[in-house]
Amino acid sequence: MIWDTMANIPTANLLAFIGGGLLLNLAPGQDVMFASACGIRGGPRAGMLAGLGVGLGVCFHLILATVGLGAIVAEHPGVLKAIKFAGAGYLLFLAWQSWNSRPDAPSRHTPERSWRIVQRGALSNLLNPKPVLFLLSFLPQFTRLEYGPIWQQILGLGLVFVVTGTIVTMGYGILAGVMGLRLGKHMEIMNRIASVIFAGLAIRMIAK
Repeated sequence: MIWDTMANIPTANLLAFIGGGLLLNLAPGQDVMFASACGIRGGPRAGMLAGLGVGLGVCFHLILATVGLGAIVAEHPGVLKAIKFAGAGYLLFLAWQSWNSRPDAPSRHTPERSWRIVQRGALSNLLNPKPVLFLLSFLPQFTRLEYGPIWQQILGLGLVFVVTGTIVTMGYGILAGVMGLRLGKHMEIMNRIASVIFAGLAIRMIAK
């Protein structure tokens, strides 16, 4: 069982992994910026749900890393490039949508369905090849043969990383949403800021 394998990992090692993961999650990256942009545009609820969606997207990459498909994808630059451009295109679509939103049409007046916000967050991560590459390089550093099956360790540690990362990302989204609410009378500016963030993420995805 996976939890029996996790129990074999020394507490000090597990705490070191959690601490390292939290430091990485607290550093604003694409996930945090995406959830923050959603929060700025749609309020705390939207930021929280976007962060949840992002976390669900990471789960997909974790499954790939666990079964070894991630390593196969990583060896084919063409596949990675296709995923990268698809993700950038999706972010540019969100940027265009946000830029052209009317000041009287934000989701705080007509709340967007929760599943759509979660879906948007998950899709933004599914179309980003970087998480699976990161998991393939980060998780194995904390695995040891004597603790049990490697795939179980990767899955267990990955789930811990997903949970802590999702909580942090949701927190950023909520904070950004609170700031957006306080500046609610300047909704056109808020939409433009969110648009610039989405566009910046797209450019960053293509450039790297």
